[in-house]
Amino acid sequence: MRANALPRALLGLLAVGAAALMGFGASAQDLTVAYVTPAELTPALAASRLTPLPMQLRGSFSAEQPALTNDLLAAYVARQQELKSFDSFDVTPNVLTEDVLLGYIDRTRGTNLALDAIDSVAHSSALNPDMLETYAQQKFVPTVKKVKLSKEEQLCLTQAIYHEARGESEAGQLAVANVIINRAFSKKFPSTICGVVFQNADQGRYKCQFTFACDGRSDFGTEKGAWNRAVKMAQVAYHEFQNGDRPGVVPNSTLYYHTTAVAPSWSNKFTRVASIGAHLFYASN
Repeated sequence: MRANALPRALLGLLAVGAAALMGFGASAQDLTVAYVTPAELTPALAASRLTPLPMQLRGSFSAEQPALTNDLLAAYVARQQELKSFDSFDVTPNVLTEDVLLGYIDRTRGTNLALDAIDSVAHSSALNPDMLETYAQQKFVPTVKKVKLSKEEQLCLTQAIYHEARGESEAGQLAVANVIINRAFSKKFPSTICGVVFQNADQGRYKCQFTFACDGRSDFGTEKGAWNRAVKMAQVAYHEFQNGDRPGVVPNSTLYYHTTAVAPSWSNKFTRVASIGAHLFYASN
């Protein structure tokens, strides 16, 4: 027998044995599949992988974005709506309850003054969806808009301090700002700083509450140092106003003032409560 005859004979016997096992009902699941060693990545095979795809196959793998059309946008919107309305999973939806809202307020304490209105309501009575909806529709102001309004309010207060009291001491300037803030808190006047400062300014020259607001000249200051000082005073006073407070230089009831150089007839109708620098301050009787 030749040297390789025995191995071949053994292989033949193994094949016959396997066939016999299959004949006796052995299933394919009883057989163990052998691991296959991958073919070696030869230089020729590697080069073929770098060969560009034929033109007829490139369309299936194109990286180009489809053209943005109305149909494509409509399909995208429809898909997003389907995803939002999908409710096949048994998941409890997130509901804005009183507990959830109060928890959010507690986590953001001191960082978001916009929640003060909700906070005050939350501690006075139970919140409900109707109250939240009313707040969102009537009282909620986006942060960007609030920042813009804040800057406008500070500018109005700066202009009033500059034109009415730029030659006064710090107390004298804050006293003028105090009167304006008192008016904003009073039901007798507009509820905003700008509303108070420019009340009746559209009625004609010298018919407004503060002369500079309707004298026909620019409301911005020309003296840089005095303007910068008025800006700082306005920032301090407006911060008090934002927190629902006042500078406290004159009583909260102080709604009027005039310079010592004049004696308007209306001054006899009110009670003088303070004299600071060149101004006399009055409260309603």
